[in-house]
Amino acid sequence: MQTISPITEQLIDLALTEDLCAGDFTTDAIFNDKNVSHGKLIAKSDLVLCGQHIFTYIIEKIESRALGIFQPVTISFSFEDGANVKKGEVIAEFSGSTQILLKAERTALNFLQHMSGVATQTRALADLLPGVRIVNTRKALPGMRELQHYAVHCGGGYSHRFNLGGGTMIKDNHIAAAGSIEKAIQKVRDYAPHTLRIEIEVETLDAVREALAAKADIIMLDNMAPDLMREACKIIGDKAIIEISGNVTVDKAAQIRGIPAYCASCGALTHSVKAADISMRLD
Repeated sequence: MQTISPITEQLIDLALTEDLCAGDFTTDAIFNDKNVSHGKLIAKSDLVLCGQHIFTYIIEKIESRALGIFQPVTISFSFEDGANVKKGEVIAEFSGSTQILLKAERTALNFLQHMSGVATQTRALADLLPGVRIVNTRKALPGMRELQHYAVHCGGGYSHRFNLGGGTMIKDNHIAAAGSIEKAIQKVRDYAPHTLRIEIEVETLDAVREALAAKADIIMLDNMAPDLMREACKIIGDKAIIEISGNVTVDKAAQIRGIPAYCASCGALTHSVKAADISMRLD
């Protein structure tokens, strides 16, 4: 089983406290610590599985808090994270304390469904843009960044910056405050370690030329129309790494397919993805 980081452990503790701080009157009224159930996780739609170690860990956390002598839950997954699962397939089978299973159900599914949704969306976009690295952004849900980045990797994508210290990236507000692209790049070059590449966000062809003249390492073409992106790529050539951003979605993938970019960043992979449809059924 994968290691659970301190950040994720805190997040899970918060989620369980939020859901169980007042107990579970329904489950405790109907079942005691001797009751045992069996069941399955079933895919209700096609999906890319992600988060089984989190699902299992949440059950283990609830077991560690439980009182009484109960049968521990055992769970066997049929697929690895990153696997394509078809609608109707059994993702996992489980057996153990009915109380534990019912108290874990919603929180465990919330994580599994969200992470699988991120992985599924990433896989769909990666399939539509072959030859281009699909990367996420810092537009992640607070506390979920680590798990969302993992889900993107399971879907065939890559991480951009994990946090502000993960690289240099000069955005429009940096440029405006600094006075120009040239000034912003020079200040970063003077300050940052030589091991960090300098990336800058541009929106016009004039800005592309200015970024090249200032010797930016990575040029992000942000919110440009596809034809303008293609023109920018001709200007840049092999003088800098090209990233495209804005309008990078499954619906608009056909419009940007073939643009010779190294990577395409997509905030929608993490900030507004639809959860995968997974059902937990007790026999």
